[in-house]
Amino acid sequence: MDIAIRQARPEEYPELGEITAQAYVGDGLLDANPDGYYLGVLKDVAGRAEDSVVLVAVRADGRVVGGVAFAPPGSRYCDIAGPGEAEFRMLAVAPEARGQGAGEALVRECIDRARALPGVRALVLSTQPAMRGAHRIYDRLGFVRTPERDWAPVPEVPLLTYRLEWQPGAE
Repeated sequence: MDIAIRQARPEEYPELGEITAQAYVGDGLLDANPDGYYLGVLKDVAGRAEDSVVLVAVRADGRVVGGVAFAPPGSRYCDIAGPGEAEFRMLAVAPEARGQGAGEALVRECIDRARALPGVRALVLSTQPAMRGAHRIYDRLGFVRTPERDWAPVPEVPLLTYRLEWQPGAE
């Protein structure tokens, strides 16, 4: 599938919010309760765009099929990033587009953006144990599990962490 990665446009926010929410609900990672706090967070792409770079994967026909929030250092969307680290969150791909490279392309764009930031030497992320497809992408791209950083925003949601590090100035 021919996929382009670019910054999301405001008119795409509602669609991306639905893709993101449905990816989490459809994969059994989140309750579909419309009053649920995190479901609202996943749908709030406009809120994410205020303090992160929201990227979308777009097919050649113009349809948005996925997205991610890239959080540079200092962003309120950094959950685990420390000094010299950027982070990405809420990676999601529509079910019909999975396995076709959209998720990997989004992660690669986050890597490129992190590497381009002065003083940033690593990219980190948190993921749920059941997100095995995403874990395969992270492993393939050279991310390393960092179990010492694993955490849980609430007791029933354990999160695994990964990190990709590079030497300053290395390509």
